[in-house]
Amino acid sequence: MTRESWKKLRGDRNLPLLMGIVNVTPDSFFDGGRYNRVDAAVDHALHLAADGADILDIGGESTKPGAEPVSLEDELARVIPVISRLKRECNLPISIDTYKSRVANAALEAGADIVNDISFGTFDKEMFSTVAASNSLYVGMHIQGTPRNMQKNPHYENVLREVSAFLFQQANQAENAGILRNRIAIDPGIGFGKNDSHNLSLLRGVRELKEDGYPVLIGASRKSMMGRLLGLPTEDRLAPSIAIAIFSAERGADIIRVHDVLETRTALKMWGYLSE
Repeated sequence: MTRESWKKLRGDRNLPLLMGIVNVTPDSFFDGGRYNRVDAAVDHALHLAADGADILDIGGESTKPGAEPVSLEDELARVIPVISRLKRECNLPISIDTYKSRVANAALEAGADIVNDISFGTFDKEMFSTVAASNSLYVGMHIQGTPRNMQKNPHYENVLREVSAFLFQQANQAENAGILRNRIAIDPGIGFGKNDSHNLSLLRGVRELKEDGYPVLIGASRKSMMGRLLGLPTEDRLAPSIAIAIFSAERGADIIRVHDVLETRTALKMWGYLSE
């Protein structure tokens, strides 16, 4: 896989890239504990690849609301063996979902191609220089607070304006640190320090988020907003997750991060035919 740019990764496709979620954790909100061993995580990742994932996103620390931090050593022990195996067994680009520069560096050395950072460089000041030195692709996300406290009364005067300003400011800082512009993607952070109204405003505002030219990633798969708005438990949130994926694609989202790759890919293909 080339690390040249997000555009190069996407090629001439008209559909968004699908980033398949592989949580190597005991406590993630949807699949925590299911893939908490190397063999299980690798098998799941290969299954997502067969289902049509474009990117495999490997995470070793839950960032659900109220989650406690994981030690550097524990996170490395969870993700590095999985990335090393996948690099040998799969040709898809591999993303490391971490805000720690040392985990990012070890993952890149093990074969990862993308760093997916929920803090956009604000939790670890070495992140930008680490990514710049590797020439990897980079996703920077907006979060208000930390996973431990982010859902305790999040507040904005204008959520779309404030989140956009943060994303563009951090992207500029990332470029100043040496990350090339065409390697940066931005993520408004659905559910990360936002209430339901904030989340809906950001989803409706994808076109505005694209105004500075960065690819936009949307990650809303099976999140608790659907439970509150629709009264659905986590296991019954596939349909609204697909609805959000199509809605985001219509507004120009470039990457959609999902648990359910096959179903989302099938729905997006049908949407693509209808959009021709």
